[in-house]
Amino acid sequence: MRCALVLAGVLAGCGAPPPDTIYVNARVLTMNAAAPRAEAVAVRGERIAAVGGEAELRALAGAATEIVDLGGRALLPGFVDAHGHLLHAGRTGLSILDLRPPPIGPFDEVAAIQRALAQRAAETAPGDWIVGMGYDDTLLRERRHLQRGDLDSVSTAHPMLVFHASLHIAVANSRALALAGLDRNTPQPPGGAIRKDPQTGEPTGVLEEPAAFGPLLAMRPPVPQELELRALSRAAARYASRGVTTAQDSAADAATLQLLLHAAQKELLPIRVVALPLFDVALQKLAGDTPPGLDAAWSASSPLAGRLDLGAVKLLSDGSIQGYTGHLSQPYHIPPPGKEANYRGYPALSGSELRALVEQLYAGGFQVAIHANGDAAIASSLDAIEAAQAAHPRADDRPILIHAQMARADQLERMKRLSAIPSFFVLHTYYWGDRHRDIFMGPERAARMSPLRSALARGLHFTIHCDAPVVPMDPLHLVWAAVNRRSSSGAEIGPGERIGVEDALRATTIEAARQHFLEGERGSIETGKLADLIVLSADPTAQDPARLRELQVLRTIVGGKTVFERGQNLAKEAK
Repeated sequence: MRCALVLAGVLAGCGAPPPDTIYVNARVLTMNAAAPRAEAVAVRGERIAAVGGEAELRALAGAATEIVDLGGRALLPGFVDAHGHLLHAGRTGLSILDLRPPPIGPFDEVAAIQRALAQRAAETAPGDWIVGMGYDDTLLRERRHLQRGDLDSVSTAHPMLVFHASLHIAVANSRALALAGLDRNTPQPPGGAIRKDPQTGEPTGVLEEPAAFGPLLAMRPPVPQELELRALSRAAARYASRGVTTAQDSAADAATLQLLLHAAQKELLPIRVVALPLFDVALQKLAGDTPPGLDAAWSASSPLAGRLDLGAVKLLSDGSIQGYTGHLSQPYHIPPPGKEANYRGYPALSGSELRALVEQLYAGGFQVAIHANGDAAIASSLDAIEAAQAAHPRADDRPILIHAQMARADQLERMKRLSAIPSFFVLHTYYWGDRHRDIFMGPERAARMSPLRSALARGLHFTIHCDAPVVPMDPLHLVWAAVNRRSSSGAEIGPGERIGVEDALRATTIEAARQHFLEGERGSIETGKLADLIVLSADPTAQDPARLRELQVLRTIVGGKTVFERGQNLAKEAK
């Protein structure tokens, strides 16, 4: 009888063992365009055994099959992180002091930050580094960046480095500056800036971009592996509680990759990870100098595939709009203090440097992911991609433009021609929308940032992301932002660029999997794919769009196993 069943997505062939679990009475949103809705899903082992109607799937049950009644709740594929920093998200609040302002944290004045730093200093041995992240000059009551003097008043016995909310600016105290040898005579680094006092010429402590603060980070001793593994574990647990079944660790250096490799080998994480190596790690591989232990991870037949996958190689074309280091073709709406009215930011790499690197990576067969916020940086990135495609043509290269925040209409057309994938940080509209409108971009450009509707209208493949820990990992809030485009004050930020709920869900499930070349294994609910699933408290497509972020993840399932469950248990039928 079972072999005679004919339904889309049900088990191929006869004689297959019964499923381990069948989820019934569900509103299944499959993200499979050929069959977008279903009533039930069967799971055997780590894969989806069948998708279809409830009656047909119940007929597949065996004596040991667990039947879970979802009570009309929604069943979706797990969220796939299109861009974020898993390890750094776990470090924030652990080895890195969390100093974020409202609406994320409480730090809205310099004195509050100083008190938190002082408490950490009291717990830290003299000479050991103190690192914090998340302060935002535009949300502090003082409306200014921290300065070295602010940190010196807390401690000069500890080297101290505090990152801006953008992660593209850091502030160092005098002890840290002295250790790095940064003083009035230090030349400005290409692709960054050491801000100096106009009267004395001495560094103010504010360092723009990795070109300036990277040397200080390099001096910090490695964090003990046990603490780093705790950071990974706490981040993965939070991600799982938010429905993320595949996380991303972008801009991973060799040490991070080795840590992720260790965690994957020991099966320490409940979710899957895609790591995006920094370009210098990839260049080491091309030179035949693969960092120790990473050969297996680079291999296409890696035994860790599915737990840890290496994705596109990460490069930076510019910095951050809210850090004033994003590279624009037209001046900022209001220039930063001390800059001329025509200030447009600057590139992290010159156009020729970026082209040379991208072409070298294409020659080596790598996929590339280029961080580009401003439209001038997007233009340079597309120039580099087009030149590399011409020199090293490939049938399916899927270059990624991370953030693509200020992409113009003509640049979206060009992305379409080059098969480039923009990954939009659309939560900017919530966390920074008011300030982009009033300070950084002005009303017209702010309305066009993260242009989802325009990308959709052009048939572009695109994704959306949270960029954790810049903002917390919360895909339902991300979907809400894409659908509503409202700032934290409630103001509309470019309502013409809103997209529908299903398009937003696709952008953080099947499209995000496709971005990673993983759409054959995850991102939708289809027979044979990995059973990476989430149960939501209600069907997001049937909700008031304004209340989408009120939905809850009730269960997260990775490879058929529940890795997170909230409060109430779902009903399981008695045998």
